[in-house]
Amino acid sequence: MYIVKTIKNMFHRPVSATTRQEAEMVNWAQRAIHGATDSIEKLRLLCLARGANGILGLARVFRRMDEDGNKQLSKEELIDGLTEVGFELNEGEIDEIMSKLDVDGNGSVDLNEFITAVRPPMSENRRKVVEQAFQKLDKTGDGEITVEDLRGVYNVTEEEFKNYYSAISASIDHDAYFDLMIRNAYKL
Repeated sequence: MYIVKTIKNMFHRPVSATTRQEAEMVNWAQRAIHGATDSIEKLRLLCLARGANGILGLARVFRRMDEDGNKQLSKEELIDGLTEVGFELNEGEIDEIMSKLDVDGNGSVDLNEFITAVRPPMSENRRKVVEQAFQKLDKTGDGEITVEDLRGVYNVTEEEFKNYYSAISASIDHDAYFDLMIRNAYKL
């Protein structure tokens, strides 16, 4: 018995705090799914039960399914996307998601609104630090970040700019989405 424990300890790797927190989140979400009564909350928990990349994975599937690029998902596209990632929701739950997110009644759901609805809310501490970052950038205090606000705050060389987007690029699977993101961000 002592030898078995010794061998196990030799191969035991320390678990980082991030890994431990993600494991706790996954376990919590898996338990909470069974008590979820709201369809969007259930979908959020299904994503969280997949770990930190659950919502990102769902977003990737839906972006890929949006073949016409209109950033809208029909009920059929929503069902196909959820099925593709292995989320089992019944017809009533799908209808509830559609009715809650199809605010203009056109029979489709805006992709960005869908992802925003599924994404868990930020904790109070995170929200506060984001607000502090915004206030630091909003030098004029008018509630908008303008070119005037950014003058003197950032001085970015082309090399730094490319390195920043190289890091972003590493987390994006498809060239088409990366291209779309850059074009939308800079209105190219």
